Amino acid sequence: MKIKTIILSIILLVTTLPSNFSQFVEQPNYALKSHETLEISKVEITPVKTVVYMTIENRIEGGNFCADKNIYLIYPDGTRSKLTSSNGIPVCPETYKFKTIGEKFDFVLTFPPLKQGPEWVDLIEDCTDNCFSFYGVTLDSELNKKIDDAFVLAEKKEPGKALVIFINLAEANDNKNLGIEGLLYINIIKLARETGNSVIANEWYNRLKSSGAPRLPLYIKHLNSQGITY
Repeated sequence: MKIKTIILSIILLVTTLPSNFSQFVEQPNYALKSHETLEISKVEITPVKTVVYMTIENRIEGGNFCADKNIYLIYPDGTRSKLTSSNGIPVCPETYKFKTIGEKFDFVLTFPPLKQGPEWVDLIEDCTDNCFSFYGVTLDSELNKKIDDAFVLAEKKEPGKALVIFINLAEANDNKNLGIEGLLYINIIKLARETGNSVIANEWYNRLKSSGAPRLPLYIKHLNSQGITY
């Protein structure tokens, strides 16, 4: 009887352990963002909360920064999860005043626990002036790694190899309604142009237009603002 009790205790311990663990998504990729020097350092996912660690670098003399209290995680189905608390950042109209150009400022945003199973979310500050946004924040660690590998190749001046990875990822994730889909298309088009493959760039630009990717008008606008259109 005692042995059975011990075994039962071990089973209960094992089955309850995952609920105490945190999952970390380090430097998640995203499709588009609003502020050039604002970054998501990591996302911590637990059964009781979702924590977004962020950093921003000051690039101007006399720069300042604050965050509105109305900040949301937006799910693929459009539902919103509102910020529950923030740490290290003033709530507008209070501001943090940077002391020097190049100074980095870290802060933390906490939200309710994620709903079951989203592969991506948008992070949106809902305000009236200079609001920040991240579209298509990817929570799939494996997909993030593959995208990182492609970026590393591009940075190493191997755009052709990076282009192959981005095309493979786009083909594999086509019609999955992923928030990162726009990023894949944008990089395929830009890398194709960089390597002189105008036919591929034209093909994927038109595929993007008909893709139905989340936030599609923003991606088209982004490309057009850089003089890219077909």
